Amino acid sequence: MNDRSNAAALSRRDFVALSVVGAAAATLPAFASRSETAPPYRISLAQWSLHNALFSDELEHLDFAKTAREIYGIEAIEYVNAFFKDKATDDAYLAQMNTRAKDHGVTQLLIMVDGEGRIGAPSESERAQTIENHRKWLHAAKTLGCHSIRVNAASEGSFEEQQKLAADGLRRLTEVGAAMDLNVIVENHGGLSSNGTWLAGVMKMVDHPRCGTLPDFGNFCFDWSKADLPEMWYDRYVGVKEMMPFAKAVSAKSRDFDENGYESQTDFRRMMKIVTDAGYHGWVGIEWEGKGVSEHEGIMLTKKLLEKVRDEMA
Repeated sequence: MNDRSNAAALSRRDFVALSVVGAAAATLPAFASRSETAPPYRISLAQWSLHNALFSDELEHLDFAKTAREIYGIEAIEYVNAFFKDKATDDAYLAQMNTRAKDHGVTQLLIMVDGEGRIGAPSESERAQTIENHRKWLHAAKTLGCHSIRVNAASEGSFEEQQKLAADGLRRLTEVGAAMDLNVIVENHGGLSSNGTWLAGVMKMVDHPRCGTLPDFGNFCFDWSKADLPEMWYDRYVGVKEMMPFAKAVSAKSRDFDENGYESQTDFRRMMKIVTDAGYHGWVGIEWEGKGVSEHEGIMLTKKLLEKVRDEMA
């Protein structure tokens, strides 16, 4: 997820344009031997794909599960904490989310958590406060039946110093999550976290089965204010390959499509081969973050491409 997106808002007309699509399939663990009839991966929907509609109140957070199922034929969703920021400990509200998801046969996979501090802050007190800030989101994730919360591994200092600091904060938060049977996972999300070698190193330092990664196909820019400079970008294919041994979720970031329906910045065939070659057969989340077409069109284009690649693999 990246706040720099200028994607067009989803119109009300888009929401009623499509009928229900989708077919049920057995839930697969992320890394597992796969039967001949099971799909190479399954498709979920990240809430950030509809951030303009949500921020403008054109779509209510509580209707996200319904929208995923009835408009897009998608049966699993990934939340962003910004859209229910003050509800993490509101059990009545979380119960409504559970009811909406259950009513539409939707699985709630994870919560992407932002704005709760730097897990790798140089100050011990700031790291401790960041861990404390995330406890409420672990509570929310547990209540919703999610498998993970996604956090950011922000830090400062040298390459090695940031690794050690991030690993310390992540290990401590992971131990809290593990006691609740939850994972704590990190997305490549700017700074050194967008360096696959750095993040893989952090995972090795943490060395905990409940700590992992959420590889995002598009977030390999170190500094978005300088995104036009080639040196600000890490090779996305190398980065995803480095992160996949620790992946507990995958984000299929899309920003632009050509006239043939292919993503212009990421070769989805190549990327999904990297993902599945690593033994991952779990959920792959659509995360549209582009411009030029509506959020609805961007989601549909991404879904169609993921289905096409999946069919080719199968």
